[in-house]
Amino acid sequence: MRSHGTELVAAVRRGDAEAVTALLEAGAAPDTPTEDGLPVLCLAVAAYDAAVAEALVEGGADPDRTLPDGTTPLVRAVAGGSPATAAAVLGREPRLRLPDAERARLLALAREWYERCARDELRDRTDASGPADARRSRVMDDEYAHVSQVTLDDPTGSTDSTGLTVRDGHGAILTSLEWAFRILTPVEELVARAARRDSEHVDWTAARWVLSERSSMETWSAVAAHRHSPDPARRRFALDVLFTKLLTGLSRRNSYEKETADLLVAWATDGEDDAGVLAEVLRVLSETEHPRLKAVGLRHASHPDPRVRAQVPDLVRSWDTPPTPLDADARTVLSALAEDEDGAVRARAGRALVVAHEGSPDFTDVIVGLLGDPEADVRASVAEGVAHSADRTPAIADALAALLDEDVFDTRLNAAFGLLRRDDPRTADAIARVGPPPHPVYEHDHRLSAFWWWERDRRKGSGAAG
Repeated sequence: MRSHGTELVAAVRRGDAEAVTALLEAGAAPDTPTEDGLPVLCLAVAAYDAAVAEALVEGGADPDRTLPDGTTPLVRAVAGGSPATAAAVLGREPRLRLPDAERARLLALAREWYERCARDELRDRTDASGPADARRSRVMDDEYAHVSQVTLDDPTGSTDSTGLTVRDGHGAILTSLEWAFRILTPVEELVARAARRDSEHVDWTAARWVLSERSSMETWSAVAAHRHSPDPARRRFALDVLFTKLLTGLSRRNSYEKETADLLVAWATDGEDDAGVLAEVLRVLSETEHPRLKAVGLRHASHPDPRVRAQVPDLVRSWDTPPTPLDADARTVLSALAEDEDGAVRARAGRALVVAHEGSPDFTDVIVGLLGDPEADVRASVAEGVAHSADRTPAIADALAALLDEDVFDTRLNAAFGLLRRDDPRTADAIARVGPPPHPVYEHDHRLSAFWWWERDRRKGSGAAG
């Protein structure tokens, strides 16, 4: 058992969650103390190692164990400012596990840290004063969202920053605790927490998730009302929540898809004065099936901001399978946007034209032109669309073949894949010219798999013929 304990501490120090789980299953004590006498869970909390903390808690470590300083591992996780770590230590059904007083303590602690500057709160709690400087760095707290990590340099010159580091995710922790304890925080307060951050900060993502989970019309209406806010950040956040509700709407009731679509149409036509927000409104609107999609798209086809124009192709194109033929207005707009001064607009228009292409010479000429566009990103984007399309126009196949000398691996890959899908006689040479993948992310790529099967079948055919 002692050996298991030593090994457990070592596994926690190196951040090996799988080894931690294996050792716990082998009999290691989940509250094994480290050299300072604290349970090993505190080591994971201090290291912001959410995966290891979760493994320990799942394996029986006590997050509510009172420590010599009166805190608990959970209290330390909340104070540390990492939502991912706090969630891991919080465990399952905390509302049933924790008494009222302890829940109130955790909420008060999270709010206290949130309402003060992390640097100043850190100074006060560590009794650091004088010339100590705070270093701030951006770190990922989970796979999708970031926090700022603040480290207070020790004025004595020590390089040991233990106890002098905190993350600024207390707003997200407060939001998550309230939700876990079944507290319905006012929508206005959640919007305020999110809007003071950028859209990839944990405070934003936590508030978005909670509001998207709340299914009442009262919540939906309160979120939607923020489209009239004078603060573009609040309008953008409200839009993000509505979009998240749309994405999850297929699997639950009360997603308010129709109400959201109607709201977005009104929003897009009422004169949104922030081009970035308007572009996002149009992007989200394109995810709906509102009958006025094309009309809204045509309205903004000549908008002065390219971010807005780039959303128009997905509004005027057909999303039917197979696609419904475009009318004259949509054809004219897409053809014009394919010659836009902005490369991103040309690329989006090209992708829409590829979907709508029915073999007409005018569309063929536009798509061929985009496959030879001066900007590499445009060529790459349109080549991807063409490669996966059902189009078999010879001129477009020739344009794909011309991309086999591109510097960008993905462009060559799509060009060769497009030729393969067209049974083009240049396929063997095209595959050879793609070259080896530059990154392991391509290990299971469907296009490379198609190359392998094609070459295998070709070899088998040659053997049979011999």
